[in-house]
Amino acid sequence: MTGIATGSSELSASWTRVRDRLRSEYGEATFENWLNRLDVADLSGDSLVLSAPSRFMRDWVTPRYGDRIRALWRLEDPSVRTVDIVVSEGSTTGSQEGSTTGSQEGSTTGSQERSPAGRTAGQRVDRSVEDEAVTALLDPKLTFGNFVVGKSNEFAHAAARRVSESDGASFNPLFIYGGGGLGKTHLMQGIAWRLRQRQPQRQVMYLSAEKFMYRFVRALRFKNIMGFKELFRSVDVLMIDDVQFMDGKDATQEEFFHTFNELVDKGHQIVVSGDRSPSDLDGMKERMRSRLGCGLVAEVHSTSYELRLGILQAKAESIVGSDVPDKVLEFLAHKITSNVRELEGALNRVVAHATLVGRPIALDSTQEVLHDLLRAHERRVTIEEIQKRVADYYNIRVAEMSSARRSQMVARPRQVAMYLAKQLTSRSLPEIGRKFGNRDHTTVMHAIKKVDQLSQSDPSFAEDVELLRRMLES
Repeated sequence: MTGIATGSSELSASWTRVRDRLRSEYGEATFENWLNRLDVADLSGDSLVLSAPSRFMRDWVTPRYGDRIRALWRLEDPSVRTVDIVVSEGSTTGSQEGSTTGSQEGSTTGSQERSPAGRTAGQRVDRSVEDEAVTALLDPKLTFGNFVVGKSNEFAHAAARRVSESDGASFNPLFIYGGGGLGKTHLMQGIAWRLRQRQPQRQVMYLSAEKFMYRFVRALRFKNIMGFKELFRSVDVLMIDDVQFMDGKDATQEEFFHTFNELVDKGHQIVVSGDRSPSDLDGMKERMRSRLGCGLVAEVHSTSYELRLGILQAKAESIVGSDVPDKVLEFLAHKITSNVRELEGALNRVVAHATLVGRPIALDSTQEVLHDLLRAHERRVTIEEIQKRVADYYNIRVAEMSSARRSQMVARPRQVAMYLAKQLTSRSLPEIGRKFGNRDHTTVMHAIKKVDQLSQSDPSFAEDVELLRRMLES
């Protein structure tokens, strides 16, 4: 057919047939996410113009489906030579609309307006509203200016500073990992604050992996997955905290994987944190672990006495009206070794008590106020003690804990000892492995998983493990 007039019934019928072919060829999911919201805007001569509700959808659809749409239209009307896709009027497009094939423009904060997730097409919303929501997640106290650097965190800190000072993507992705309360979130937020200070025009998105999942689920629920993709794939810097939350959540991982690839391909920065290295995230698919580990991986190690003391001194100086004796700070740095969060919490308790009761801070009052916390820390189970107690319980020699024997009568008690070492000590997986005959940390991970599985399936075995735990903690 030729010479179809815009708005005619013939044009509508042709578009319906093209849409049906697209749905059949690409599947229901792809059609609903990307093609269903296209519409005919104009047909003039040999040029057909389709409209998309957003710049993001236009730039996504054109290179992937544009040629096929043109071919299908030519079956309907051989006179059509070109098919262009433009952003529909009333949509938030930022600057001048192009036809189709240009690269997506860099996102800006506050200067351009776009369509954030959760809005229907045509709603005009300033993107700075999203920025304010993200900024609300940032703690003003968690900046580089009040991050205390020591040997245990100097590499991760240097990497974070480099990313925050870079105009493009540096060490992409940057993956920061370590135990709880060691400063990972502080470094993440330090990057975000510094980027906002240096380059306020860059779109920075910071959120936890849990929030990412909730937004994804919400998008699925309200059938706005396109809006979700547009929001996360258009930022300049994406920062995901506690990525281990995605373990076992396949759909969320899949979406994050594609978001990750899209941003990296554009040269946009990604920063991720977790409690384990990428290779140890067992609940992640292999391709996701590989992607997370392909940039720079920086570990935040357990704190030293000097670093803990430095953190306490900085914290004490920041508390208005507090006068904490050096002896008290040294005492806390010696006694509380688990993590920085607990260390700072202990100091806050001491200062609050002194303020409320009107007494000066002293060593004896500190011990009194923190008696429960100190008692918990005084009873520190060692790996050697665990090995001896478990060996006695299963009637094997302590030396077998480090031997190469793999018979079940030796391997099973060894696995239990590794499990309890992880549960009852602050040692890292590599440290535990070294105590068991220089075994690899993956062996320790396997032991922990195996004991968990057996405890769930065998009540008798679970009772044995629990009894050993109580004996060691008493």
